[in-house]
Amino acid sequence: MPTSTQPTDDIAVRATALTKHYGRTHALEALDLAVRRGEVYGFLGPNGAGKTTTIRLTLGLHRPTSGTVEVFGIDAWADPVAAHRRLAYVSGEPALWPSLTVAETLEFLGRLRQGRHRDRTYEQVLLDRFQLETDRKVRSLSKGNRQKVQLVAALSAQADLLLLDEPTSGLDPLMEVAFRNTIGEAKAGGATVFLSSHILSEVESLCDRVGILRDGRLVDEGTLDQLRHLAFQTVEGTFAGPPPDVSHVPGVQHVAVDGGTLRVEVSGDLAPLLQALSSQDIVTLRTREPSLEEIFLHHYTGQAE
Repeated sequence: MPTSTQPTDDIAVRATALTKHYGRTHALEALDLAVRRGEVYGFLGPNGAGKTTTIRLTLGLHRPTSGTVEVFGIDAWADPVAAHRRLAYVSGEPALWPSLTVAETLEFLGRLRQGRHRDRTYEQVLLDRFQLETDRKVRSLSKGNRQKVQLVAALSAQADLLLLDEPTSGLDPLMEVAFRNTIGEAKAGGATVFLSSHILSEVESLCDRVGILRDGRLVDEGTLDQLRHLAFQTVEGTFAGPPPDVSHVPGVQHVAVDGGTLRVEVSGDLAPLLQALSSQDIVTLRTREPSLEEIFLHHYTGQAE
């Protein structure tokens, strides 16, 4: 993958040839990545692709085997304290103190955030939005509610960078909507969001750019429009008579016929297919670009569904 040419001042997170090996396990290989200030960047990949490793390296929790990762120009391993003053983190597996109440947990986490203002007014807005009761002990909370505690603590800090690793794990659909609205507010306030998620609809609705990680390597990156070329487009038409045979047309990968309806999956230029269809009596014709899910599946199965 080509490295970003963005000026340093415009970059919130920069990984340069970032590599991490755990013995014989190569979790990350020569990752070059640049997340721009103020954008929501989606980080995709299956379990074991290296997403969490990348985030842990960005937090300075693990030493890179080679390469570097910087947060606003600060080396995350060399000076993690300075880097942490600029960021907030949410993990997909909340590990909180079971004997504390929600209020005590938020107070404790707030005190740990040296150099960062804790917005108590906005914290209360988030508590109401996520329907979180502050007098309950953490041990009594479901996983989803423990996840809400993490989210409220991170988002109320109003950090310059939000590192979110599967942040909606355990949340119900209504709370997922609340999360998306809150991320929109964070972006509007100038925050940068680095979002690792398995929920492709979430990434599709929130992210300005997407990076796809496979076996520790960034295999593609771009806006959704830039990534649409990676999967097939679907063309569906209905005809007054029998649909034409288009199986021989360049770019056609799959053809399905149901009565007078033709459904075609095609890669590349649509012009040859449209020319072949125009010779018939078309009643309706529509095309559909691939979703993020189809793009993702194309990388991991070799075909869109």
